[in-house]
Formats: sequence, C-alpha cells, structure tokens
Amino acid sequence: MEIESILVVSRQPEIQHLARQFSQRLFAADDLNDLSDLLNRSEPEVILLGSDMSIAQIAVMMSILQNKHLNPPVIVIGDASCESRAADYLSLGITDYMDRSEGPLQLEAILLRTQETCVSEPRDLDFFTEDCPSAISIVGRSPAITKTLKMIRLVAGSACNPVLIIGETGTGKELAARAVHVLRHGNNQKFVAINCAALTANLLESELFGHVKGSFTGADREKTGLLELASEGTIFLDEISEMPLDLQAKLLRVIQEKTFRKVGGVQDIECSATIVATSNRNLIQEVRQGKFRQDLYYRLAVCPITITPLRAESRREDILLLAQYFIQQSAICPQKKGKIKGLTKLAAEMLLKHPWPGNVRELRNVIERAILLESGERIGTHNLFFEPEHFDIEEMVIQDCQPSPLRDFSLEKAEKELVRRALEEAGWQKTRAASLLGITRATLYAKVKQYNLEQPGEKVHQTI
Repeated sequence: MEIESILVVSRQPEIQHLARQFSQRLFAADDLNDLSDLLNRSEPEVILLGSDMSIAQIAVMMSILQNKHLNPPVIVIGDASCESRAADYLSLGITDYMDRSEGPLQLEAILLRTQETCVSEPRDLDFFTEDCPSAISIVGRSPAITKTLKMIRLVAGSACNPVLIIGETGTGKELAARAVHVLRHGNNQKFVAINCAALTANLLESELFGHVKGSFTGADREKTGLLELASEGTIFLDEISEMPLDLQAKLLRVIQEKTFRKVGGVQDIECSATIVATSNRNLIQEVRQGKFRQDLYYRLAVCPITITPLRAESRREDILLLAQYFIQQSAICPQKKGKIKGLTKLAAEMLLKHPWPGNVRELRNVIERAILLESGERIGTHNLFFEPEHFDIEEMVIQDCQPSPLRDFSLEKAEKELVRRALEEAGWQKTRAASLLGITRATLYAKVKQYNLEQPGEKVHQTI
C-alpha cells in the first residue's frame, strides 16, 4: 500500500527505512523542536514514533496535534518494552504500537486497519461556519466573517427592505447578497442583478423600470424592467453609489411607495422585491460631497451588513483557508485537478504578509495563476505573482525549457548547488532545508560543513 505522506519522529534510522517502504514523501524530525514546523509543511497522513521518545514527550506531541486540529493515526514502533507501556500509550491517544522486529508486514496490517476504522469528515466542512447557508460558498471561519454571517442571518430573517451591504472591491458583496436572498426566499424566487456603474443614466433607468413602446427614440416595443422581473424575489443593485442623483430620487420613491412606473408609462406597478444594494465607497462621505442623496442613504442604512477587508487582523486567518479552497476548487487547469495539494510553508508566509488591496478576488487570481505555473505538488514562492505585469510568462517558459549550462559534470558540485538552493529557499533554516531535500537534519549539517556553505553575513570557522 502507498501512503501520501508519513512523518517519522525518532532518531532511529531503521524506522525511517521502514517508513520509506510505504511512502516516497517522507518527513523526519529528530525531536519535538522540529515537529511544529514539519506539521505545517507535511500534513502527514500517518505519524510514526520511535520508542526513544519518553511518555512525557509523546504527551507533548499529542497536545501539539490537538492544538493544530490534526488527527492522523499515531503509531509507536519500538522493541519488546512496548507491550509493558501499552496502557500508557493508549491513554495518550496513540492509535497502535508494534515491535520493529515484526517488520513491514505488521506495519502494513496496522495501516490497513486504521484506514478501515478511521473515517474523517469531508475537508469541505472546514471551510465554512455553521452560519453560512449551504447553497452559498462564503469561505471563512475568522471572527470578522462569523460576525458578518450572523448579521446576514439576522437581516434575512427580518422584514428589513431595502438591505445595504458595504465592503471594499473584491470582498464578496454579491455572495452576501445571494446569501440574504437564499435565506429569505429560498431557491423559488428570482435573483436579478444589475451593475449601476456599467450603464448610462438613460439605459439604467430603462433597465430598472422598463419602458412603454414609443417612450423614446428606438423604443419600438414595450420592455419589462428588472424591478418587475424580480417579482417577489431579489433585485441586486451593485455599486449603487454610481447611480445618478435624479435616478436616486426615483429609487427612493420605489422604496417608500412600493410602486413604480415604466419610462413613459402612467400605470403604477407594485414592487414586491427585496432591494439589496451594495457600495464600495463611504456613502456618508459621498453624501457630504453631494454625490449621494442623504434621504436615500438613511432609507438604505437600516441595518447595514459590513464585510471586513482581507488585510484586517480579524480576517487574517481566512487567507490560507481561502487559498486552500481555491486550490481544491479551481478548474483553470483540469489536468492538475487534485494533483496540487497546497502551499509550501514559505508560500503561505508570503500570502499572510501581502496586504491584499483586491481582497478575495485578488487572492483567487494569485492562486489560479500559481496553479497554471506550478509543476509540483505544492505551490512555492517562485510561482506567486501579486502583480500580473511583473512577470513574463514567455521568459519563464524559455528558462524552464533551457536549463542553464553546467560548467562541468561534477556530482559533488551539483550536490553542493542543490543544498545551497534548498537553504536559500528555506531562508537558511536548516530543518526546513533538510525537509525540502528529503534528508535528516544531521545529514544536512554534514553537507553544510563538507561544502563550507555559509549564509550571507555569517562567518564559517574553518579548520586549517
């Protein structure tokens, strides 16, 4: 059988050799100091412990797993003394134990047994809070998004009409509007959307209210407006701050009277739709500058729903959650579907440091661009481009297809260059570099000493 990823926590090389027979993706930690970092990077399906770890150390490790909300099978591999410590192991939550002299057949039997008995919940459940409507994919579990979803439920469950949603570009205002619609009307009513910034004043008025035949040049037939088309469902007015002032006055009348007239018409038509408006501007400031009607603002802002930008501290924990969701759901490169598992640790750190002026929409673009470029299992920093104009895909393809010429064919020099590159990728953190190379930390230290490698600004003491 083949395991996706195995983490070995032990200084005993025979355990690593045993694990290597079940997975090509092996991570090794000599002690607990390396564990936390490796857990973030490896996402192991199985953890193997050596009996050189004390009961106290195992207890600490199980606590680390619990704090990180990880629950992989944990198997202790030791000698005959395992039997005498069985009660202690099981009390800590260890899945199983075995004598290493029993070999790979016994380990395979244990692994098969854990696969049969341990059924984990679908990973998709981790992306959403309980307040998120099942039909709407508002990803996030941060305090900010939890608060927003509770407000959405509160407003949707009331008779509040109109509804105002405020948030920066790319935060997901339309998703919030659809959530209000689904919670209030279900899927039985229409959701009709219009972008107020995309049309001229005359066209916008005609789209909203409709028009009668002959009401203006080119009106050769009667047109049903979106307010009428929405019926008892939802009319979504995106970027309402861009609506002209005279049209704002007509919309205010609709909100107050619950009726409207087609352009050129004389008959009042009842408006039963929920009106949901959004803005990425500060509407109070727009009112002060005379760009938005004050009376319309106060009619809209009965119980506004605010969506926090991605750069805010209260939303920070959603960044990696969203990135992982986009990796799993992306259809931009069908042949890579399911092959890219996630991000490297350094790539994740880079995402967390970025200010995200384009919010969730920008993050999605960055991830999809990286999926197109990535050839491995995990997206690395070299494929994260936050400004599309800053990279030249043609140049990258040329560099990919034409490796730089070697000055000689020395294996020693090639190995030295590989170790140096791994250290640079890991920011000269040797535990990370060892994991990238698939070797133990002790082996890496020996290679660093052998090739006299040093971090820029660091002095290496040489023996003369």
